[in-house]
Amino acid sequence: MKNIFTAALLLICFISFGQNEQSNILVGQKAPMFKAMDQNGKTIVSDEILENEQLIVVFYRGQWCPLCNKHLSHLQDHIRDFKKAGARLIAITPEIPVSIEKTIDKTKVEFSILHDIDYKIMKQYGVNFVLPKKLQEKYMEYGIDLTVSNGNDDQTLPVPATYVIGKDGIVKYVQYDPDYKNRSNAEEILKHL
Repeated sequence: MKNIFTAALLLICFISFGQNEQSNILVGQKAPMFKAMDQNGKTIVSDEILENEQLIVVFYRGQWCPLCNKHLSHLQDHIRDFKKAGARLIAITPEIPVSIEKTIDKTKVEFSILHDIDYKIMKQYGVNFVLPKKLQEKYMEYGIDLTVSNGNDDQTLPVPATYVIGKDGIVKYVQYDPDYKNRSNAEEILKHL
C-alpha cells in the first residue's frame, strides 16, 4: 500500500512539475490583451472583440490529447449558448497550423483556434511550462512528439485553463488546475457571462 501511495505521489509531482499552482491572472484583474491569427487566416484582436462581446479564452495542449479534444467538443456543443449570452469563444494552443487542422478534424469546432507563436499569449497568462524530461520520454513512448505538433524543440505546453473576460477587460471567471484532467464546463462558464 505504501508503494502505491509513493508511486501516485511521484506521478502527481511529475504531472505538475514546473507549473504554477494557481493562475497568474485572477478574477477581478485586467486580462492581458492579445493579437494572433486563427486557423482561417483571420487576425483575432482581443480588444476588438471586447468592444461588442465578452470573451472566453481556453488554453489547450494539443490534438494528441484526448481530454483536450473532449473539452473542445463539449464547448462547441454550447457555442450557441455562449453567443446568446453575448460571448465569443477563442482557443489558444502551441500547436502549429497543420496540427490545429487535426484538432478541428477530431473535434469539429467552429470557433477560432490561435497558434500562439513563441508562447506570447501563454506567457502573458502565465500558463506555459516546459514538460519535464521524464514526461517527454513517456510521451514519446506513446507516440506523442511535441516537436512535430508544435514545430519546435521547446517542449512547452499550457496548463489547460479557461478565462471569462467581461467587455470591460476584467476577468470574471478562471478555471486553472495543474492537473490536466480538470477542465472548465459550459454550465460553469455560462454562470459567469
